[in-house]
Amino acid sequence: MKTESSILTTHDLTVGYRNGSQQVALLKNLNLSLDKGKLVALLGQNGAGKSTLLRAMTCDERPLGGSIEVNGKNLLEMSQKERSRTLGLVSTERIQAGALTVTELVGLGRQPHTGFMGRLDSEDIEIVRQSMADAGIIGKAGEYIASLSDGERQKAMIARALAQETPIIILDEPTAFLDVASRIETMRLLQTLAHDRGKAVLLSSHDISQSLMLADELWLITTDRQVITGNTSQLVANGAMDRLFTNRSIHFNPTILDYSF
Repeated sequence: MKTESSILTTHDLTVGYRNGSQQVALLKNLNLSLDKGKLVALLGQNGAGKSTLLRAMTCDERPLGGSIEVNGKNLLEMSQKERSRTLGLVSTERIQAGALTVTELVGLGRQPHTGFMGRLDSEDIEIVRQSMADAGIIGKAGEYIASLSDGERQKAMIARALAQETPIIILDEPTAFLDVASRIETMRLLQTLAHDRGKAVLLSSHDISQSLMLADELWLITTDRQVITGNTSQLVANGAMDRLFTNRSIHFNPTILDYSF
Protein backbone atom coordinates (compact mmCIF):
# COMPACT_ATOMS: atom_id res chain seq x y z
CA MET A 1 0.00 0.00 0.00
CA LYS A 2 1.36 3.40 -1.00
CA THR A 3 1.96 5.86 1.86
CA GLU A 4 3.36 9.37 2.20
CA SER A 5 6.81 7.87 2.86
CA SER A 6 6.69 5.61 -0.21
CA ILE A 7 9.63 6.19 -2.54
CA LEU A 8 9.25 3.25 -4.93
CA THR A 9 5.97 1.81 -6.16
CA THR A 10 5.06 -0.82 -8.74
CA HIS A 11 1.88 -0.79 -10.77
CA ASP A 12 0.53 -4.09 -12.13
CA LEU A 13 4.13 -5.28 -12.40
CA THR A 14 4.63 -8.68 -14.05
CA VAL A 15 8.06 -10.31 -13.96
CA GLY A 16 9.48 -13.51 -15.41
CA TYR A 17 11.70 -14.50 -18.28
CA ARG A 18 11.67 -14.82 -22.04
CA ASN A 19 12.14 -18.20 -23.71
CA GLY A 20 12.61 -17.39 -27.36
CA SER A 21 9.43 -15.68 -28.46
CA GLN A 22 7.54 -16.90 -25.39
CA GLN A 23 7.13 -14.98 -22.16
CA VAL A 24 6.99 -16.96 -18.92
CA ALA A 25 5.47 -14.93 -16.07
CA LEU A 26 6.52 -15.87 -12.54
CA LEU A 27 4.80 -13.08 -10.59
CA LYS A 28 1.87 -11.11 -11.98
CA ASN A 29 0.12 -7.79 -11.40
CA LEU A 30 2.18 -6.70 -8.39
CA ASN A 31 1.33 -3.44 -6.67
CA LEU A 32 4.12 -2.98 -4.17
CA SER A 33 5.43 -0.06 -2.18
CA LEU A 34 8.84 0.56 -0.63
CA ASP A 35 9.08 3.21 2.09
CA LYS A 36 11.94 5.43 3.21
CA GLY A 37 13.43 4.51 6.57
CA LYS A 38 12.31 0.89 6.45
CA LEU A 39 14.06 -2.45 6.08
CA VAL A 40 11.98 -4.85 3.98
CA ALA A 41 12.74 -8.58 3.62
CA LEU A 42 11.65 -10.50 0.52
CA LEU A 43 11.10 -14.15 1.44
CA GLY A 44 10.09 -17.25 -0.51
CA GLN A 45 11.26 -20.71 -1.44
CA ASN A 46 13.90 -21.37 -4.09
CA GLY A 47 12.57 -20.68 -7.57
CA ALA A 48 9.73 -18.51 -6.30
CA GLY A 49 10.97 -15.50 -8.27
CA LYS A 50 12.81 -13.43 -5.65
CA SER A 51 15.88 -12.69 -7.76
CA THR A 52 13.74 -12.17 -10.87
CA LEU A 53 11.69 -9.55 -9.05
CA LEU A 54 14.79 -7.74 -7.78
CA ARG A 55 16.41 -7.76 -11.22
CA ALA A 56 13.27 -6.20 -12.67
CA MET A 57 13.13 -3.56 -9.94
CA THR A 58 16.72 -2.55 -10.63
CA CYS A 59 16.23 -2.64 -14.43
CA ASP A 60 18.80 -5.40 -14.74
CA GLU A 61 16.04 -7.23 -16.62
CA ARG A 62 13.04 -5.59 -18.18
CA PRO A 63 9.70 -6.55 -16.61
CA LEU A 64 7.14 -8.34 -18.76
CA GLY A 65 4.47 -5.80 -17.93
CA GLY A 66 3.48 -2.93 -15.68
CA SER A 67 5.60 -0.07 -14.41
CA ILE A 68 7.95 0.96 -11.61
CA GLU A 69 7.98 4.51 -10.26
CA VAL A 70 10.48 6.24 -8.00
CA ASN A 71 9.18 9.50 -6.56
CA GLY A 72 6.55 9.51 -9.29
CA LYS A 73 9.03 9.06 -12.17
CA ASN A 74 9.03 5.99 -14.41
CA LEU A 75 12.19 4.06 -13.56
CA LEU A 76 12.35 2.41 -16.98
CA GLU A 77 12.42 5.81 -18.69
CA MET A 78 15.32 7.12 -16.62
CA SER A 79 18.83 7.26 -18.03
CA GLN A 80 21.39 4.79 -16.68
CA LYS A 81 23.08 7.64 -14.82
CA GLU A 82 19.83 8.77 -13.22
CA ARG A 83 18.99 5.21 -12.17
CA SER A 84 22.47 4.83 -10.68
CA ARG A 85 21.80 7.88 -8.54
CA THR A 86 18.49 6.40 -7.42
CA LEU A 87 19.16 2.68 -6.80
CA GLY A 88 22.17 1.04 -5.20
CA LEU A 89 22.44 -2.71 -5.87
CA VAL A 90 24.39 -5.32 -3.93
CA SER A 91 24.21 -8.72 -5.64
CA THR A 92 25.45 -12.16 -4.64
CA GLU A 93 27.68 -12.37 -7.71
CA ARG A 94 31.37 -12.05 -6.93
CA ILE A 95 32.88 -9.19 -8.84
CA GLN A 96 36.42 -9.46 -10.18
CA ALA A 97 37.90 -6.84 -7.88
CA GLY A 98 40.56 -8.75 -5.99
CA ALA A 99 43.32 -6.41 -7.17
CA LEU A 100 41.52 -3.32 -5.85
CA THR A 101 41.83 -2.00 -2.33
CA VAL A 102 38.70 -1.48 -0.28
CA THR A 103 39.01 2.28 -0.77
CA GLU A 104 39.31 1.88 -4.54
CA LEU A 105 36.28 -0.43 -4.70
CA VAL A 106 34.12 1.87 -2.59
CA GLY A 107 35.31 4.80 -4.70
CA LEU A 108 33.68 3.16 -7.73
CA GLY A 109 30.37 3.99 -6.09
CA ARG A 110 31.03 7.63 -6.94
CA GLN A 111 30.93 6.97 -10.71
CA PRO A 112 27.30 8.11 -11.13
CA HIS A 113 28.45 11.50 -9.80
CA THR A 114 31.92 11.78 -11.35
CA GLY A 115 31.69 9.71 -14.53
CA PHE A 116 33.62 6.52 -15.33
CA MET A 117 36.99 8.31 -15.63
CA GLY A 118 36.15 11.05 -13.14
CA ARG A 119 38.60 11.99 -10.45
CA LEU A 120 37.49 12.05 -6.85
CA ASP A 121 37.66 15.49 -5.27
CA SER A 122 37.90 16.15 -1.55
CA GLU A 123 34.12 15.85 -1.12
CA ASP A 124 34.05 12.48 -2.93
CA ILE A 125 36.95 11.21 -0.82
CA GLU A 126 35.13 12.17 2.37
CA ILE A 127 31.97 10.40 1.16
CA VAL A 128 34.02 7.25 0.46
CA ARG A 129 35.60 7.43 3.90
CA GLN A 130 32.26 7.94 5.62
CA SER A 131 30.70 5.09 3.64
CA MET A 132 33.44 2.72 4.78
CA ALA A 133 32.97 3.91 8.36
CA ASP A 134 29.19 3.45 8.20
CA ALA A 135 29.63 -0.07 6.79
CA GLY A 136 32.18 -0.98 9.48
CA ILE A 137 35.01 -1.67 7.03
CA ILE A 138 37.18 1.43 7.37
CA GLY A 139 39.77 -0.55 9.30
CA LYS A 140 40.47 -2.46 6.09
CA ALA A 141 40.56 0.60 3.83
CA GLY A 142 44.04 -0.05 2.46
CA GLU A 143 43.74 -3.82 2.10
CA TYR A 144 43.04 -5.68 -1.11
CA ILE A 145 39.59 -7.15 -1.71
CA ALA A 146 41.21 -10.55 -2.38
CA SER A 147 42.50 -10.66 1.20
CA LEU A 148 39.11 -10.08 2.85
CA SER A 149 36.82 -12.61 4.47
CA ASP A 150 33.36 -13.09 2.96
CA GLY A 151 31.83 -10.90 5.67
CA GLU A 152 34.36 -8.13 5.10
CA ARG A 153 33.86 -8.31 1.33
CA GLN A 154 30.11 -7.92 1.82
CA LYS A 155 30.67 -4.85 4.00
CA ALA A 156 32.86 -3.38 1.27
CA MET A 157 30.10 -3.96 -1.30
CA ILE A 158 27.54 -2.30 0.98
CA ALA A 159 29.95 0.62 1.45
CA ARG A 160 30.21 0.98 -2.33
CA ALA A 161 26.41 1.18 -2.53
CA LEU A 162 26.42 3.79 0.23
CA ALA A 163 28.98 5.84 -1.68
CA GLN A 164 26.46 6.10 -4.53
CA GLU A 165 24.30 8.16 -2.16
CA THR A 166 21.10 6.59 -3.42
CA PRO A 167 17.86 6.76 -1.44
CA ILE A 168 17.18 3.07 -2.22
CA ILE A 169 19.46 0.09 -1.62
CA ILE A 170 18.46 -3.34 -2.96
CA LEU A 171 20.36 -6.47 -1.96
CA ASP A 172 20.04 -10.00 -3.34
CA GLU A 173 20.86 -12.55 -0.63
CA PRO A 174 23.33 -10.29 1.23
CA THR A 175 23.95 -12.89 3.95
CA ALA A 176 24.49 -15.88 1.65
CA PHE A 177 27.75 -17.71 2.38
CA LEU A 178 28.34 -15.74 5.59
CA ASP A 179 28.88 -17.31 9.00
CA VAL A 180 26.34 -16.72 11.78
CA ALA A 181 28.15 -13.74 13.32
CA SER A 182 28.61 -12.04 9.94
CA ARG A 183 24.95 -12.62 9.02
CA ILE A 184 23.74 -10.96 12.21
CA GLU A 185 26.21 -8.08 11.82
CA THR A 186 25.18 -7.50 8.19
CA MET A 187 21.46 -7.52 8.98
CA ARG A 188 21.93 -5.11 11.87
CA LEU A 189 23.96 -2.83 9.62
CA LEU A 190 21.15 -2.76 7.05
CA GLN A 191 18.59 -2.05 9.76
CA THR A 192 20.71 0.88 10.96
CA LEU A 193 21.03 2.28 7.43
CA ALA A 194 17.25 2.23 7.10
CA HIS A 195 16.37 3.63 10.50
CA ASP A 196 19.23 6.08 11.07
CA ARG A 197 20.03 7.13 7.51
CA GLY A 198 16.51 7.05 6.13
CA LYS A 199 17.34 4.62 3.34
CA ALA A 200 14.70 2.39 1.79
CA VAL A 201 16.36 -1.03 2.04
CA LEU A 202 14.98 -4.12 0.31
CA LEU A 203 16.72 -7.49 0.59
CA SER A 204 15.99 -11.05 -0.38
CA SER A 205 17.02 -13.70 2.11
CA HIS A 206 16.82 -17.32 3.18
CA ASP A 207 17.72 -16.29 6.73
CA ILE A 208 14.17 -16.40 8.08
CA SER A 209 14.82 -15.79 11.77
CA GLN A 210 17.10 -12.78 11.28
CA SER A 211 14.74 -11.29 8.73
CA LEU A 212 11.78 -11.61 11.07
CA MET A 213 13.68 -10.16 14.02
CA LEU A 214 15.02 -7.12 12.18
CA ALA A 215 12.84 -6.33 9.15
CA ASP A 216 10.10 -3.74 9.50
CA GLU A 217 8.04 -5.23 6.68
CA LEU A 218 7.91 -8.46 4.68
CA TRP A 219 7.19 -9.25 1.07
CA LEU A 220 6.21 -12.93 1.07
CA ILE A 221 6.06 -14.94 -2.16
CA THR A 222 3.56 -17.72 -1.49
CA THR A 223 3.48 -21.16 -3.06
CA ASP A 224 0.73 -19.98 -5.46
CA ARG A 225 2.97 -17.05 -6.50
CA GLN A 226 1.05 -14.34 -4.73
CA VAL A 227 3.02 -11.59 -2.97
CA ILE A 228 1.74 -10.75 0.50
CA THR A 229 3.09 -7.58 2.08
CA GLY A 230 2.74 -6.06 5.50
CA ASN A 231 4.11 -5.39 8.94
CA THR A 232 6.38 -8.21 10.09
CA SER A 233 4.69 -8.89 13.42
CA GLN A 234 1.23 -8.89 11.86
CA LEU A 235 2.19 -11.36 9.12
CA VAL A 236 3.79 -13.64 11.69
CA ALA A 237 0.67 -13.48 13.86
CA ASN A 238 -1.87 -14.14 11.08
CA GLY A 239 -0.23 -17.35 9.81
CA ALA A 240 1.05 -15.97 6.50
CA MET A 241 4.45 -17.59 7.06
CA ASP A 242 2.91 -21.03 6.52
CA ARG A 243 2.18 -20.11 2.89
CA LEU A 244 5.84 -19.97 1.79
CA PHE A 245 6.71 -23.65 1.32
CA THR A 246 5.05 -26.53 -0.49
CA ASN A 247 6.30 -29.18 1.98
CA ARG A 248 3.31 -29.58 4.29
CA SER A 249 5.41 -31.27 6.98
CA ILE A 250 7.25 -27.98 7.57
CA HIS A 251 5.47 -25.51 9.83
CA PHE A 252 6.38 -22.06 11.01
CA ASN A 253 7.13 -21.85 14.72
CA PRO A 254 6.50 -18.29 15.96
CA THR A 255 8.34 -19.00 19.19
CA ILE A 256 11.68 -19.49 17.47
CA LEU A 257 10.79 -17.36 14.40
CA ASP A 258 11.77 -20.20 12.10
CA TYR A 259 10.49 -23.41 10.53
CA SER A 260 10.47 -26.89 12.06
CA PHE A 261 9.08 -30.33 11.28
